[in-house]
Amino acid sequence: MSLHPSPAEVRRLWDFEDPVASESRLRAAADASTSAVWTTQIARALGLQERTTEALALLDGIAGHDDPVVRAWSTLERGRALRSDGDPEQAERWFAEAVEAARTADLPFLEVDALHMLALVAPPDEALAAHLRALEAARTASDPHTSTWECSILTNIGMTHADAGAWPEALTAFEEARAAALRLPDAEQRLLVADWMVAWALRHLGRRAEALEVQRDLRRRHEAAGTSDPYVEEELAMLGDEGATRS
Repeated sequence: MSLHPSPAEVRRLWDFEDPVASESRLRAAADASTSAVWTTQIARALGLQERTTEALALLDGIAGHDDPVVRAWSTLERGRALRSDGDPEQAERWFAEAVEAARTADLPFLEVDALHMLALVAPPDEALAAHLRALEAARTASDPHTSTWECSILTNIGMTHADAGAWPEALTAFEEARAAALRLPDAEQRLLVADWMVAWALRHLGRRAEALEVQRDLRRRHEAAGTSDPYVEEELAMLGDEGATRS
């Protein structure tokens, strides 16, 4: 049995919408384990709470660790903390190091995570190629858990096209992200985002009737779940839906 938790075991303790509760669960896991991987995740939770100084101090405490698995996790989380702190240039250095560390440790999920983060800090003229490298790594990994990155990376590719005003390409990427979302355990939650992105691209392409149909369906699904999404209502208002609420 491995000393360290797998990426899937780590992911089960995370709720990225609630980093405070996640921190509590991660600290409990750290107390019950000798693996420094949990320390890297506590640092991530602190970073999401904008407690970057504390996050970096925790990572400093395990800097130079000779275990390749810990090194892969810690370099990745240092990059994330620095990016959150507004230092993309330093973050890029650590993400690049994390890619190599993850390969050395034979952690394909972390390698793709690092590649996807590297793409997010790449210069605009290099971003698309960087996202495509991450996508290729996700699609060719033998580990099925790693392929779950496909949906997120395709969404990032769509956003890169959208930022460049390339809306047909953006729509294609968002539709592929939706197809990838259908293969995930949390498909319904993912589809709420994926469908919104598709409709957003459709509106920008002038296909307003199709966009309106998707956004109305999203509103119905939110209502059935007892939730709401202001971004859906904003799009409906722009599309001329009389039932849309305006903030």
